[in-house]
Amino acid sequence: MIPISQLRLGTAVEDKVLQVVRSGMIAQGPVVAELERGFADIVGAEHAIAVNNGTTALVAALEVLDLQPGDEVITSPFTFVATLNAIIEAGAVVRFGDISTADYNLDAASVAQLVGPRTRAVLPVHLYGQTADMAAFAELTASHDLALVEDAAQALGASFDGKGAGSFGTGCFSLYATKNLTSGEGGMITTNDAATADRLRVLRNQGMRQRYQYEMPGHNYRMTDLQAAVAVPQLTTYPEQVKARVVNAALLTDLLRDVPGLELPAALPGREHVWHQYTVLLPRESAADRESIVEELAQRGVGSGIYYPRPVYDYACYREHPLVVLPEAPVAEDVAARCLSLPVHPGLSEDDVATVATALRAVLAR
Repeated sequence: MIPISQLRLGTAVEDKVLQVVRSGMIAQGPVVAELERGFADIVGAEHAIAVNNGTTALVAALEVLDLQPGDEVITSPFTFVATLNAIIEAGAVVRFGDISTADYNLDAASVAQLVGPRTRAVLPVHLYGQTADMAAFAELTASHDLALVEDAAQALGASFDGKGAGSFGTGCFSLYATKNLTSGEGGMITTNDAATADRLRVLRNQGMRQRYQYEMPGHNYRMTDLQAAVAVPQLTTYPEQVKARVVNAALLTDLLRDVPGLELPAALPGREHVWHQYTVLLPRESAADRESIVEELAQRGVGSGIYYPRPVYDYACYREHPLVVLPEAPVAEDVAARCLSLPVHPGLSEDDVATVATALRAVLAR
């Protein structure tokens, strides 16, 4: 079976983890600081603050905005549930724009129509490894004096006009086991604002600047040196891993471009795509049988995934939630009904990529 994702950690990771275990310092310490420095370099940000997961990163980035009851955050309806959960946990009202079919990301024009007197932040999601239109969002948030928080969980190393995802506002990343760079569980917040970085460091440590010197109500959002030790060696090889994803994505596109009705993803001009996922849109006549397509691909030895099967608001627990404003998002609903992600990870050989493409072509032609 060719898996939809694959984790391969080499001896450098084993050695780093063993070094931490033998040191006797396994909580947050020098290895976390090493990871933060390397992460900031990739993003192109002044500061990187490690936390215990990607959802925590989003919550903390919102919490330091000092949101008040009734304040609103506008985000994408087509995302993993962590984006929505974080806004709710931070106590804000969630409003949704719609997305663009060009990149599956939040559409700035739809957000502009929602900005009102209670809007405090805009939270675009850089889905599948490609940034949203950050020129439009930077202009929109600046003109309305709004905070810009980036959900860059899937987009480490992606860029817009040469500027890294997570460097436009406050960037929030996940280092979960399936991410392009992983610590098993973990997250990172990036910013160019020293005051914001300082508040985040205090917030993640129970509100303490020094032991028993409390400056704010805080949390235990710390990452451990054991987690960081898994990620640090990957910093060196990360550019090679991304290049492999780019090559595999290009091969898939070449092999699938003539399939009738199949809509393929593309890296848009001025954007560097890190291809966390390679996500196609199935022909509308095939989409109703998507679950069967997934099963038939598996029978042919190809794993696939549906990321995500419904807009994030389209569940009973959110439809009735007092902090969630239900939108009209026809593009997101159409994309969610037709999306299918194919393997693109660095572990694929050219033959593997050909097998993936051949299998999908055969299933769609049945």
